Amino acid sequence: MRDLFNEIAQALSHNKLRTALTGLSVSWGIFMLIVLLSMARGVTNSFEENMASGSQARIQIWGGMTSKPYKGNREGRSIDFKERDMKVLREEHQDFVADVNSVIYGPQVTLSSGRESVSASLTGVFPIYFSNSGLTPVAGRIVNDRDMAARAKVLVLPKEYATQLFPSDPLGAVGKRVTCAGLSFQVAGIYDGRWNRNIYIPFATAQMMATEKDDVGALTVNLKNVHTEGDGRNAEDGIRRTLAQIHGFDPEDESAVWIANRFTDSLQGAAAMSILNTAVWVLGILTLLTGIVGISNIMFVSVRERTHEIGIRRAIGARPRAILTQVITESVAITVLFGYIGIVLGTAVTQLLSMVLADVPFLKNPTVSLTIAVEVTAVLIVAGALAGLFPAMRALKVKPVEALRDE
Repeated sequence: MRDLFNEIAQALSHNKLRTALTGLSVSWGIFMLIVLLSMARGVTNSFEENMASGSQARIQIWGGMTSKPYKGNREGRSIDFKERDMKVLREEHQDFVADVNSVIYGPQVTLSSGRESVSASLTGVFPIYFSNSGLTPVAGRIVNDRDMAARAKVLVLPKEYATQLFPSDPLGAVGKRVTCAGLSFQVAGIYDGRWNRNIYIPFATAQMMATEKDDVGALTVNLKNVHTEGDGRNAEDGIRRTLAQIHGFDPEDESAVWIANRFTDSLQGAAAMSILNTAVWVLGILTLLTGIVGISNIMFVSVRERTHEIGIRRAIGARPRAILTQVITESVAITVLFGYIGIVLGTAVTQLLSMVLADVPFLKNPTVSLTIAVEVTAVLIVAGALAGLFPAMRALKVKPVEALRDE
């Protein structure tokens, strides 16, 4: 083993400039592979976090405006959803509809804690809304089923409004009272929604306060028994046909209702992430290929320069396997050495990028994981072995008699 390491060291030092330049291309290829993989990992992490923030087996529907006449109904009609729409969808599509809920957007009102006040609007929601949106309270709780049944006058505040209404102790606002539209509401919870500034109250309470109590906003259909993109499309088509029948518009009129199929979108997104990772690996390996070709050339030159040595070893009984192992091991050693330089530099850069891009929403923790490090190491070993394979095969063809004559 010691002799083997000595031979590797000699191969590296025999032509330092040539080895360094070729090794640089390997290091650069691995460096680019690490950076590209970390960026792809960041995008994938962001996608997976968004997917995990709420149930993706759902369809969201907004009322639109008809673009064509249908069965005596004129074009340009506004489609407004009613509470009965939710009931019909539940009853007619029990095979794939788990639940239907909606929101009610109230008018602008003033909330007052006594000394402080804010101007905002109330949004009536079902409890499941918080699961779908991924909102979690930093203090207190969310709207629950008991609030819905009792039409309780409770609300969930964004942290910014809690700070304005209760500047001395924002998180301590839970349990306190605010007045709104002549009614007294208790603060049930506080959430940190960044750009979200909605104030949430129970859907049933919002209905009670609304002028048109049957009107609802966008519909959210939570799905069940859907597994493929085809299942998601069938569910979407069935829902569109049912709403078209209720409101009297052409099922082919896409302007009448706007549908966002989160289920099929999530499947397509997952497929896109898989394609992205594959593309990154292909680009990285193609970049690495130039360095591998250079390593292979070094080993060819090394075999040619050591023809006499190989001939002597063959003449005194060295097996072809020993010659093959020596050349391939040298190639792997050179590749791994310079490859790890690329790994170290790439890892350092990804750590720096992770800190600099910490607030970028579409890049979540773009760093190198242990799995990526193991995969890149495996690529290095395989690449080094391939780089040394052809020179090793050439070394095996050296005939001892001719090699001994070589000067």
